Amino acid sequence: MNKESHHIPVLLNEIIDILSPTSEGIYIDGTIGLGGHTSAILDASTPNGRVIGIDLDPYALELVKNRLGNPKNRLTLVHGNFRNLDQILVQNSVTAVDGILLDLGVSSMQLNTPERGFSFLNPGQLDMRMNPSQRISALKIVNETKTEELANIIYEFGEERWSRRIARAIERVRQRNRITTTQQLAEIISAAMPRKKRYQKIHPATRTFQALRISVNQELENLDIVLNHAITALKPGGKLCVISFHSLEDRIVKRRFRELGKPSNDFSPRSTHQNLRPPSIKIVTKRPITASEDEISTNFRARSAKLRVCIKICESGIMNQTFI
Repeated sequence: MNKESHHIPVLLNEIIDILSPTSEGIYIDGTIGLGGHTSAILDASTPNGRVIGIDLDPYALELVKNRLGNPKNRLTLVHGNFRNLDQILVQNSVTAVDGILLDLGVSSMQLNTPERGFSFLNPGQLDMRMNPSQRISALKIVNETKTEELANIIYEFGEERWSRRIARAIERVRQRNRITTTQQLAEIISAAMPRKKRYQKIHPATRTFQALRISVNQELENLDIVLNHAITALKPGGKLCVISFHSLEDRIVKRRFRELGKPSNDFSPRSTHQNLRPPSIKIVTKRPITASEDEISTNFRARSAKLRVCIKICESGIMNQTFI
């Protein structure tokens, strides 16, 4: 595993400024990773603030446990999926929280560890599972998924224009031998691309690798589910911070925030009243917060980070509006 010193939390100062942790607060870090954000939240909420840190990756939890320990029983680590946030809170006897952070995507530790099979820059066996105990891996998808379905995965989750060419190239190779390593797959993808696309700034395999990772870990589905649970879990005045790293994630967050930030209609044609459910949230960031040039110079991963924030403003309720 990589050294912990390689881990630099993204938009850390902005997160702490927005959450403004207090000693009485309870906070959720839905993707605790190596605990950079959590450590700062604990420091800012001394002496009694609590954090529940969730992660799919048991290796990350072991590292953060060794790094942070459990200062005065203020940190609870949970091996699980943030899509199950509602169940996790019940299991920990928590009814509502003051702030939630979701730092999406893959961690630097996962990318930089060859045996995790996430990156073509660190050759290893294809894997890409954030939770190593799950059944579906990139190895299985690449070698066993039908060509048309594989092309759809690459197109939908990687926004890759050349998805069908790539899928057909993968099919030709796997008919002879299984594709087993990240480097082998990257070479197949690169060779399948039009020649002028092979030598650009972004590696030609980048979008396909993103697509496979998203598919393996059901990242977009999990995000869609957790956004609802997160708003429910917040106290009125509680804040939800979501850091995304690509447009697919950001679109989901932006759309859901817009939906929750508007009154919703519950109208029966037989009634003279329209039941209006008030907005659940107030959107703090009309445009996402991005990293400064200074931060990007010390943490290149921050270049694509987008932070969106909302505040819960009410419990689910109904306002009656009479039609005249």
